[in-house]
Amino acid sequence: MLRDVPVGGGAPITVQSMTNTPTADLDSTLDQVRHLVAAGCDIVRVAVPDMEAAATLRRIVEGCTVPIVADIHFDWKLALKAMEAGVAGIRVNPGTIGSKKHLEEIAKVASPTQTVVRVGVNAGSLEKRFKENKVREKDALVQSAIEGLKLMEDFGVEKLKVSVKASGVEETVEASREVSEKTDWPMHVGITEAGTLWSGTIKNAVGIGALLAQGIGDTIRVSLSSDPLEEVRVGSKILQVLGLGKEGPQVVSCPTCARTRIDVIEIAELAEKELSGYRAPIRVAVMGCEVNGPGEAKSCDVGVTGGPEHGLLFVGGKLKKKVELDSIADELLSEAKRLINEYEEGKDA
Repeated sequence: MLRDVPVGGGAPITVQSMTNTPTADLDSTLDQVRHLVAAGCDIVRVAVPDMEAAATLRRIVEGCTVPIVADIHFDWKLALKAMEAGVAGIRVNPGTIGSKKHLEEIAKVASPTQTVVRVGVNAGSLEKRFKENKVREKDALVQSAIEGLKLMEDFGVEKLKVSVKASGVEETVEASREVSEKTDWPMHVGITEAGTLWSGTIKNAVGIGALLAQGIGDTIRVSLSSDPLEEVRVGSKILQVLGLGKEGPQVVSCPTCARTRIDVIEIAELAEKELSGYRAPIRVAVMGCEVNGPGEAKSCDVGVTGGPEHGLLFVGGKLKKKVELDSIADELLSEAKRLINEYEEGKDA
């Protein structure tokens, strides 16, 4: 348990992100956490680079509704301060923490405070011994993680998680698969240093998706050089596409071609924007022409398809009516929101 969020053991897979505000700036950090939570983030990690940042942790923890995890590197004393402040978990990297003695000092506080410790290994900060001995990156990731877990277990830590990340998809997937075979501790997965919103989204979707499809992964973070809100949106969508995430509307839309009779791109993007935030598990189709349009629209809860002179609105697999092409977006959204309201009223009842 990270605070009140279960991790592993068949619990729902959770989405993490990390604040990029100065942690010592309490107001801006709390504000960003609230926005992340509103977007669907389940667990938030904050960097703790110095004692000034550590000094704000207690107020951050007290001001947030989700578990706060402290990200610790280099100075093991920061981990002690973070745990004393009441964080739900800490992330430590064997490659930056240093000696076994320092990990033991962390363990001495983690056990009585019941703090979850993630042994988080990154390819960019592996122990020097691996580079000196020219150990293959994937093998070094696995060895560092397993050795780190074993140390913390021997030191008496009762709640552990593990992650092995690289900027390469293949290395991350292979290392994560091997670690999952060697331990039963919950795994946090993701592609680190994945890049910009566009390329990073693709790399994370491929890597995280491949692991989750094999049943590997209990929490995820989509690392992007972008607004952390985008990390949450992409992570939530990855889970939803795999049938592992929270309920919510899904938009099905065609790729468009010369047969397209309506502005599919604009209508589909509008539908995603207008229906985001709702939890009704409805499928909404936006199709451009009469080739695949009627079939796809019928397979969804509500859908529209363009035609030469007018559009068609389908609800529950049946044609409901013909609609004017210039009002097709309004008709679609009106029907979708009606279905959403019916779903929500049914849940309340």
